[in-house]
Amino acid sequence: MTRKIKLGLPKGSLQDATIQLFARAGFNIYASTRSYFPAIDDEEIDCMLIRAQEMARYVADGVLDAGLTGQDWIAEHAAAHGGTVGIEPLADLIYAKQSFGKVRWVLAVPEDSRYRITKDLEGATIATELVRVTQAYFERQGVNVNVEFSWGATEVKPPVLADAIVEVTETGSSLRANRLRIIDTVLESNTQLIASRESLRDDWKRTKLQNIALLLRAAIEAQGRVGIMLNVKRADLDAVLALLPALQRPTISPLADGDWVALNTIIEERTVRDLIPRLKAAQAQGIVEYPLNKIVL
Repeated sequence: MTRKIKLGLPKGSLQDATIQLFARAGFNIYASTRSYFPAIDDEEIDCMLIRAQEMARYVADGVLDAGLTGQDWIAEHAAAHGGTVGIEPLADLIYAKQSFGKVRWVLAVPEDSRYRITKDLEGATIATELVRVTQAYFERQGVNVNVEFSWGATEVKPPVLADAIVEVTETGSSLRANRLRIIDTVLESNTQLIASRESLRDDWKRTKLQNIALLLRAAIEAQGRVGIMLNVKRADLDAVLALLPALQRPTISPLADGDWVALNTIIEERTVRDLIPRLKAAQAQGIVEYPLNKIVL
């Protein structure tokens, strides 16, 4: 009988980005709008879609062996239970709904509000989904406020239903569209792969989860990078090398013609359009750009 890992995938805003990340890591996941149990082309993994807000709880309780959720919801779980009991982080995976970066939970007020700094909000009502983390933030600031749970559409609540909000933002565009001004950052967050401590005591599960973590980290490392191969005469090698930034250093291999070598390196994709004409001008030939799915450091 095949052993299984029970893996939680975040349902909602992170779902598509997570499935794309797993694809680059070598796992094809097939999600249906009618099912909470996506198929995956690895018979040793069973997937389940769970809201990121609940992931830490189910991993800590052992319902899931592992799952992907944000540091924000891990912190919220920890605040509710006096620490992240039963959970171990396996990998920092810095990606979000729209980009490969961190998100911020910010304290925001209406543009024309009299509130300018956090201490101005003494006695105010704050709406947020991240209640316990927000409460801890204001306690650290020494400001007494009323923090209310928001079921959604938080940006529309000030100034009628709340004085301020603590809301997650990736680009800030939604806040600006709702005429809100950021006062402070409450928390930065990125996605993490977490596992239950009980699962990590099992040698087979620990190895399987560590391998998944390795491949996901490798897919993150490859994001935004491409490989470059080219040929160059030894006489022009120094000039070409001066143009090539590398993850470590370029690989240089001799060719059948002793006057020529082949170079292979990894660069940021955004630099390619400027770099290739400069390489050609430095007498490089046979320049090939190729995509990368994974980089294992």
